[in-house]
Formats: sequence, C-alpha cells, structure tokens
Amino acid sequence: MTLVALAGGTGKLGRIIRSVIEAEPGYELSAVLTSASELTELDGADLVVDATNYEASERILAAALERGANVLVGTSGWSADRIERIRPAVERAGTGVVFVPNFSLGSVIGSAIAATASRFFDSAEIIEAHRDTKVDSPSGTAVRTAEMIGAARETPVSAPNADQPARGTLVAGVPVHSLRRPGVIAQQQTIMSGPGESLTILHDTSDSASAYAPGIRVALAGAASASGVTVGLEHFLDLGLGA
Repeated sequence: MTLVALAGGTGKLGRIIRSVIEAEPGYELSAVLTSASELTELDGADLVVDATNYEASERILAAALERGANVLVGTSGWSADRIERIRPAVERAGTGVVFVPNFSLGSVIGSAIAATASRFFDSAEIIEAHRDTKVDSPSGTAVRTAEMIGAARETPVSAPNADQPARGTLVAGVPVHSLRRPGVIAQQQTIMSGPGESLTILHDTSDSASAYAPGIRVALAGAASASGVTVGLEHFLDLGLGA
C-alpha cells in the first residue's frame, strides 16, 4: 500500500486527483493538505502529490525531499530552468520527482507528435486557451510543448519580429500565445508551417475529470517508483515516436 499525501486537494485539479486515489487499489490517502495545513502533515507519506501553485509547490517539494518521499508535481510554473535548479537536491535526497504539466493522455500525445513533426517545418507557434479563471499564462502544457519542440530541432524555429509583444512570449524560441476566456476548459493548437503548407495539431479538453483520470493513474504508478527527476507523462507511455 502506497501512502499518499495530497497537497491542494480542495482545488479543481486536486479534487480530481483525490477521487482517482480513493478509487485506485494500492493507494491510501494519509493526508489532504490545504493552504492552512502544516507541512508536518506530510510525515509518513510514501508519495506526495502537489496540485497547488508554484510558490507553495517549492515549499512542499523541499519538505517532501527532507522526508525522503517521492513527489508527483501537477502544478504549473515549473519551467525547465527551475526544474534544473532543484535537480541537485533531488539527487542528494535519493528520491524521485515527476513533473506532469498535463495529465491528459491526448494532450501528452499531441505535444509529442508536435515535437517530432516540428523538425520538418521552419515555423512553429502555439496558441493555448483556458477558462478566464486560470491565473497563470502561458500554461504549463504550452511551456512544455515549446521546450520539447526546441529540444527536438537541430535549428531554431523561425519567429520573425519576435521582439514585438503581440508576437507572444518566446519559450525555447517558440512563440506562445495565451487566451483566457469563459466557455473554454483547455485547448491548445500547435501550428507548424513550411513552403506551401501548414500542419495544425489541436487538442481540446471537454471534461477535465474524464480526460485526466487515465493519465493520473499512469502518473501515480510512475511517480511511486521513480528515481531522480522526470519531466512529462510521455516517459511512462510507449508512444513509438522518435525523439
């Protein structure tokens, strides 16, 4: 039995993760932390699942490492640079930390396909849309997709006039544009263009709980036995795609 402490268990994502943990054999909730909770509630957990915000996530991750627990991070704001800064602490602790920008299998697959396909196009841009209550932008999924595109390519993406604010935020050299509006749950388009053609990879979430549950189960299993730092749910899936 894996004892799980869930931080942020009363938020939108936290409630979905909690329902999966409670229904999944082999896992037992040892604590559900809110913003008013003491970090001592992490004591005794084999796995800490973080679904809070970046500022709280830093403290929770540090506290989990001190206790020798593995960590599953579903919180936005962990850029590649920030993850690299905590890698030495994870190695010293001898535990495993898994960062999952998006638990949707469709989103993960779409990002992996975009990274592979981008090698064959000069231009790549990302447009992501979320509900108007989402406070951070760009989304963690868009940042992760852009980083994957940047890592997969031998040459930088063509992004003319990228210094102009209207051209979006550059992430790993890829322009990312964020929309925040009512009536949307989560949507991402990766648009790649070359001479005479373009390719758009679109992922649309219509129901968060249904979309995230399969990926959460994969992430829980992967994080419980992980060692070192892992970024992205794709590392626990056999996608059959080239890097």
